[in-house]
Amino acid sequence: MTVNIYRTRLAAIRALMGRKRMDALIIPSSDPHLGEYVPDYWRVIRWLTGFTGSAANVVITKSFAGLWTDSRYFIQAEDQLNGSGFTLVRLRVPHTPEFIGWLGENIPEGGKVAVDGRLISAVQLRMLMAALAPRHATVSLATDLISPLWSERPPLPESPAYELPAEFCGESRSAKISRVRERMTAMRADYQLLTAADDVMWLLNIRGNDIRFSPLLLSFALVSFDQVLLFADEEKVPGLLKSALDKDGVVLLPYDAITTVIRHLDDGSAIMLSPSTTSASLFRAVPRRVRIIEDVTIATRLKAVKNSTELENIRKVMVKDGVALTRFFHWLEESVGHLRVTELSASAMLESLRREEEGCMGPSFSTIAAYNAHAALPHYVPDDGTDAVLESSGIFLLDSGGQYFGGTTDITRTVALGRPGDRLRRDFTLALKGTISLAMARFPYGTRGYQLDVLARKALWDNGMNYGHGTGHGVGCFLNVHEGPQTIGTSSSGDLKTVLEPGMVLSDEPAFYRQGEYGFRTENLLVCAEDRETEFGRFLKFDTVTLCFIDSALTEVSLLDEAELKWLNKYHENVYESLAHFLEPGIREWLRKKTVPLSR
Repeated sequence: MTVNIYRTRLAAIRALMGRKRMDALIIPSSDPHLGEYVPDYWRVIRWLTGFTGSAANVVITKSFAGLWTDSRYFIQAEDQLNGSGFTLVRLRVPHTPEFIGWLGENIPEGGKVAVDGRLISAVQLRMLMAALAPRHATVSLATDLISPLWSERPPLPESPAYELPAEFCGESRSAKISRVRERMTAMRADYQLLTAADDVMWLLNIRGNDIRFSPLLLSFALVSFDQVLLFADEEKVPGLLKSALDKDGVVLLPYDAITTVIRHLDDGSAIMLSPSTTSASLFRAVPRRVRIIEDVTIATRLKAVKNSTELENIRKVMVKDGVALTRFFHWLEESVGHLRVTELSASAMLESLRREEEGCMGPSFSTIAAYNAHAALPHYVPDDGTDAVLESSGIFLLDSGGQYFGGTTDITRTVALGRPGDRLRRDFTLALKGTISLAMARFPYGTRGYQLDVLARKALWDNGMNYGHGTGHGVGCFLNVHEGPQTIGTSSSGDLKTVLEPGMVLSDEPAFYRQGEYGFRTENLLVCAEDRETEFGRFLKFDTVTLCFIDSALTEVSLLDEAELKWLNKYHENVYESLAHFLEPGIREWLRKKTVPLSR
């Protein structure tokens, strides 16, 4: 397909806009659930512009067509948008709706802005209306200009849902529903609306295959005190699962019935919802005489704290993932310089090795396999046009994860493919010090994640260095790899007000990047756990559960203090002891060398 097709589609959109007297059209990269990943049916921006990144917003006016995206995609977007008629607009702050500010400045007096209200959150609609108010511009939510033009649009997913086996849940569906209702009582809510599909999956102990990388069934749920309404494609819910849901008071209704049901809620009742994950259309469907309680959903907060069964399964999954990663890095070391290994072929090898492990359902996100300068792009994903051949020099960064029935993994390792220089080792180790410092943190109960962020950055800051993304995000349990509300560092990955609690799982991923040269990130997953209680209160700590060696060839031991060196040696001892039994003799001996204690 040539880029001319994108100019043709842009012209067709503008023609429709003209007939409907629209001054601007907003196209978000989302679906009605406003999640991170969307089915191909909703990848409108890819169809319209040629841009294949996962996060963007498009604004089209009579004279301008812009695509706003963040630094992960600048180089990719410049290439893919070339000749398309669309202009790249670089986000200054990642994950922010800066296109709204642009519209506020450029919309004509009394202008009309259109957007599909299913694809924009209630929060963003408020921001948009506030930005347009000085120009007396209006917003139309009942706008779908894509369906009439996209004749070969992919169908919506049709794969069936299934019940997650009890040994992976640790709590029954009915018990979870009861806990949600207890919180509803405390918050004086008659209904809890769940619009994020992962909330629904957690509550009902079911999973699906509608979304790539996340085991989700596209669905909504409305919890009341006498029943739970599940809105999903009925053909995707098998009879046995439907019967099991019915026994627990879960009533299956058509997916599209959600708006009608919301419109007919009882006057004087109260509905609790999250305005950041509820679409503007659904939010506006709530009757005026129904009180809206805005907060992070009860299900989101409850699922963030893993129960003992989930934590036990996560630790088992980390062994499986560690075995696959160890086999991969052994293969990589043996192959580079002898076989043709590229970023894409390395990524494919890792996925193959992961899938050999029992219970692995595939990757949890697009693997970031980055050689040398590509590693300086925090979220670079290779494709046929950028795929680099790995040589016996430089570094290789691998950020990957797996979806297992027992849990979701996310790990980054950077390894040397040749003999690293002093500056390279220094940069790597300063970032590694942040990973270790956060892992060793002990803190009083009531601490919020952003309060710990400085621990991960201090060594870099002391040397006038920094990284531009968050330090840690929550991770689901066979659900989304990015899961709030817990976060370390930024509001883009969670809720800054959320207190860290025992049972929460978070990533620990300080980093450093030299544009055009290389980048480093050492990422582990942490479980928040009880530490001790003193006269000053209750204290918590982190347990590192990821199991994979950290490349000593890149580690400048002189930069580590005694506590950091002790942590690293103890961590490597645990990695070896946890994985050795499951490895072939040759790979086991190789891992022993990779985890030998370091000394000054």
